[in-house]
Amino acid sequence: MHKANNRHNRDRLGTPSPDVLLWPKYIGMAFDLRPLLLKFDVKMYRILIFSALLFLLSGASMSPDAAEAIVGKWMSTENNLEVEVFRVNSEFKARLVWFDDSDDKSDPMDTRCDKKNPRRELRSRKVIGLEVMHGLSYNPDDNEWQHGWIYDSSSGKIWNAKAWVTKDGLLKVRGYWHFEFLGQNMSFKRVP
Repeated sequence: MHKANNRHNRDRLGTPSPDVLLWPKYIGMAFDLRPLLLKFDVKMYRILIFSALLFLLSGASMSPDAAEAIVGKWMSTENNLEVEVFRVNSEFKARLVWFDDSDDKSDPMDTRCDKKNPRRELRSRKVIGLEVMHGLSYNPDDNEWQHGWIYDSSSGKIWNAKAWVTKDGLLKVRGYWHFEFLGQNMSFKRVP
């Protein structure tokens, strides 16, 4: 009778129903653990898949948070220029928001143009709002934004660039010429 119940009393996954799982004295044991383990394996398999998906999704959502650490407005530690870093797809860029124009009062910030640009057709564009950094991509292994370019409107030159945030919360931007040791750092503090 028990064998007949065991054969016909299965759910759609083929595992015995709960009343069969607790059927005593099967092969000299108080409980037959094989059906219990079979049911446990199916449930455990589902739990493991769900946990793995949850882990992957949580990891994917954590990465952009780290990458977004440089997004926002930053003032140079010399208080002579402010940039806004923003993201377009996976690329990070920066535009010039403000700069100290006391070096030439005859050419105020609002009207100053990109006069030293090597491309003649771009010399009439205004410096304010100019995209001065582009191409940065976040490298989570180094916790840096790398392989970008920075434009210096005061000289009209383009430099390689990378950036990182220090433990003190400063944004460091390194402009360099092909090799990092041939460059210079600028430091920025976040604008509240």
